[in-house]
Amino acid sequence: MGAAAFATMALTAPISLAEVNTTGLAVTEDTVQVGILHSVTGTMAISETGSVQAEKLAIEQINAMGGVLGRKIEYIQEDGASDWPTFAEKSRKLLVNDKVAAVFGCWTSASRKAVLPVFEQYNGMLYYPTFYEGLEQSPNVIYTGQEATQQILAGIDWVVKAKNAKTFYLLGSDYIWPRTSNKIARKHIEKLGLKVVGEDYYPLGHTQFNSIINKFKLKKPDVIFASVVGGSNVAFYKQLKAAGIDMTKEKPLVLTISVTEDEILGIGGENIDGAYASMKYFQSLTNENNIAFVKAFKERWGDDIVIGDVTQAAYLGPWLWKAAVEAAGSFDIDKVRAASPGIELTTAPEGYVKVHPNHHLWSKTRIGNAKTDGQYEIVYETPELIEPDPFPEGYQ
Repeated sequence: MGAAAFATMALTAPISLAEVNTTGLAVTEDTVQVGILHSVTGTMAISETGSVQAEKLAIEQINAMGGVLGRKIEYIQEDGASDWPTFAEKSRKLLVNDKVAAVFGCWTSASRKAVLPVFEQYNGMLYYPTFYEGLEQSPNVIYTGQEATQQILAGIDWVVKAKNAKTFYLLGSDYIWPRTSNKIARKHIEKLGLKVVGEDYYPLGHTQFNSIINKFKLKKPDVIFASVVGGSNVAFYKQLKAAGIDMTKEKPLVLTISVTEDEILGIGGENIDGAYASMKYFQSLTNENNIAFVKAFKERWGDDIVIGDVTQAAYLGPWLWKAAVEAAGSFDIDKVRAASPGIELTTAPEGYVKVHPNHHLWSKTRIGNAKTDGQYEIVYETPELIEPDPFPEGYQ
């Protein structure tokens, strides 16, 4: 059953409170409260602001259609402030004090790891939007971004087949997601009988990349496989260009799994022109769902706004929750959890998604080529949805 079908259910008379809320959640005859938990201050605010905007847009659209089980959604927003203990503290407040029916939140793996014990202890439901390293599966989380194998394996397979790549240099920021992603990338490259000629990591916020650029020139990899995050990207791509590496010539080819349209705003399209990205969503997708989504997003948040992969995945959260609640006929967490596997959205901007029993989404992977206007031209997409596999055999 798709989102459109679920939408018709919301227009029917509300089911009585006694039937839809047996566990004391913040639900009345007319309203249901949810939480939004992202960093709107600190170093991660630049990345997480889009997620907040997407979740609010989805909630407003759902309310305009009649809400969930005949109830309007009200949200309580908390600021994780780019600080992992603060995320844990705020998640506890939302679940214990506010008794919200769901939380849409987190961005970094560090913030997700910080709140996970809280959600599991108090039996809350978190919708987490960021592509991440995998190696996790919780009954209390729906992962609306891709896990690592979906993003990485398809990206490497494409660059090997389409560009005849044989040698790779792995570069990442120094924390769990890039290191785990590169571990998976290295194993896949070596499985294909190809070679990793270098692997380096730099601290978050690092801005001096001349030494690694010299290594690229020395090692001459076919592909720079990059998982640099945050503000470091601005320095990295500007310094690549200043060092005479023209990414449009693809010698070496740059393939990133971390630069969305949001980051290109800071980098500048002229500084990343020619690089490729492997993700499930780009703003330039031309399907009807996405055209409507981009139009609505810009009308709500401004014409100058850009929409990246994580922002779109955040938008899916409230819709997937609504669909599961209405399939369950209840806001109760255990019932929503039981109803979640198999939930599908035919109205997703990325096209179509379906919740796997492991709480991740089936989705396609796409390759985009960065252009000077800050958008990606989509040059490839997987023909089929890729099954999520957060614990890939042989890659751990």
